[in-house]
Amino acid sequence: MAKSKDKKLLKPLGTGDTTIPPKDAKMIPIFIMGREYIVPETLTIMKAIEYSGYKYVRGCGCRGGICGACATFFRFTGDYKLRAGLACQTVVDANMIIVQLPFFPANRPGYDLEDVNPESLHEELRAVYPEVFKCVGCGTCTRTCPMDIDVMDYIALMKRGDLKGASHKSFDCVMCGLCAARCPAQISQFTAAMFVRRLFAKYEMPQAEHLATRVKDVNSGKYEKMLDKLLKMKQGDVQKLYVEREREPDMAELGNWLPEDKTHL
Repeated sequence: MAKSKDKKLLKPLGTGDTTIPPKDAKMIPIFIMGREYIVPETLTIMKAIEYSGYKYVRGCGCRGGICGACATFFRFTGDYKLRAGLACQTVVDANMIIVQLPFFPANRPGYDLEDVNPESLHEELRAVYPEVFKCVGCGTCTRTCPMDIDVMDYIALMKRGDLKGASHKSFDCVMCGLCAARCPAQISQFTAAMFVRRLFAKYEMPQAEHLATRVKDVNSGKYEKMLDKLLKMKQGDVQKLYVEREREPDMAELGNWLPEDKTHL
C-alpha cells in the first residue's frame, strides 16, 4: 500500500484523555481501514484507533480482554501472514494494517435445553452442530485464538463425546469469533462450545446442594423483608452498611467461612 508523501496530512487527532501518549513516545505508521496514520508505539490497537480520530460505536466493550467485542485481524506490510488478536490487548507496531470485526456471522441455531434427551447428548450435539464433525484438524482455530485456547483440542473432545473435557477446555472463551472466521470447515467453534457447556452444566455436572437450597429460600420470599428495609434506607446509610460489613478474610479456606451474624443467611 502506497504511503502518503505529505505527512502533514496525517496529523493525528486526540479524542480524549485515554489517548494521551507517554512523554517522548516514538511515533510509528499504521493503517486503519486502508488509510495511514501516525500514532505512538505504546498504544493498544483500540487506543491507537481512537488516537487517530475514530470514535467507537461498537466493537468496544470491557477494554480488558474479557468480552471479546474487539476481534481484530492485521498484517504487516511486506509480510504474507495474517494475524489476529483483541484490539484492547494487542499493542500496535510499525506498518501494521488493521481491520476489526465487531460482529462475525457465526452459526447460532435455535434449541431448547428442556427438549434435549439427556441419554444421548452426543447425538444432540451432532443434530445441532453437525459441522463440528467436519473438522480437518488443521489447527488454524488454535493459532488464531487470542486467549491461547487449544480450540482444535476441544473440538476433538466434542467429536469423541467428552463434553466435560470440552467444557473445561473451552471455558476461557471470550466469544470473539476469530476461530470461526478462519476455519476452513466453516465450524462455529465458539457457539458450539457454549452449547456443550450448557449441556454439561444441566445434565452431567453434579448439582450444588447449597445453590438449590438458596434458590428455594429466594422463591419462598425469605429475603423480601430484608430487601424492603434496604429500599427504605437512605443512600448514605446503605453505603455505611456496606463499608462496615463483615468481610471474608483473604486467606479463609474456600467454602468454610461464615459471618458471625447469621441472621441474614
